[in-house]
Amino acid sequence: RPERTFTPIDFAAWPRRETFYYFSKIAPTSYSLTVDLDATRLFRTLKAANCRLFPAYLWLVTRNLQRQEEFCLAEQDGVLGHYNCLTPLYAAFHEDDKTFSLLWTAYDDEFPAFQAAYLQDKARHGAHHGILGKAGETPPPNAYTVSCVPWVSFRHFAVHSYEKQPYFLPSVEAGKLRPEGAKLLLPLSLTVHHAAAEDLRRLQDVGPAFDRSHDLDEREPAFDERPLLGEILHLDDLDQLHAVSGVEEV
Repeated sequence: RPERTFTPIDFAAWPRRETFYYFSKIAPTSYSLTVDLDATRLFRTLKAANCRLFPAYLWLVTRNLQRQEEFCLAEQDGVLGHYNCLTPLYAAFHEDDKTFSLLWTAYDDEFPAFQAAYLQDKARHGAHHGILGKAGETPPPNAYTVSCVPWVSFRHFAVHSYEKQPYFLPSVEAGKLRPEGAKLLLPLSLTVHHAAAEDLRRLQDVGPAFDRSHDLDEREPAFDERPLLGEILHLDDLDQLHAVSGVEEV
């Protein structure tokens, strides 16, 4: 499990300082992008490993978002900087009163360790009501919102904040898996602060920036050829999922 660190930005020497100032102080703006991912291979991998989709989804999205520092931008004690890792902040739904509580599980580079910690958090805190599911605790400052509404298959989804607070971490939402021919498609939406990532052309660096140990041109393509969200659930990262078997979610 990586130890959380925060690296301040030298604002005077930062090439994005004017862009950041404009979209954080003059015209605060966020924007969203939604794509349909071909999650057929992901679903097949998880089924073979007897794993549930949600903890794998949390791990894969967190693993790949934190590889690009734009998605780790934050303000700490009035200082702008980047975290080295992210913590998924997700919803635990309550069937009895149709409310939800927020839980969080520290990211781990190893999927089996993360899944075990997720299952432990669900077992200990999943039934607790209130907006924060871990009584007496608050989410860490590197926590970002990532959720799923598995009963809704949407074409677009966006999260909007109505408070002018220095929050620059992304929000990610997945929807209901839906069949289309032989494929299973997963709608996935990413909402980012304009001050953190200035345009979609810069966001396209997300895919190529991922650390690859193999040449993808010689392998089966990832879930979506588009470089932005199509590689958040990346083929290379599924190798760890094969190592997990016989684990069922509580």
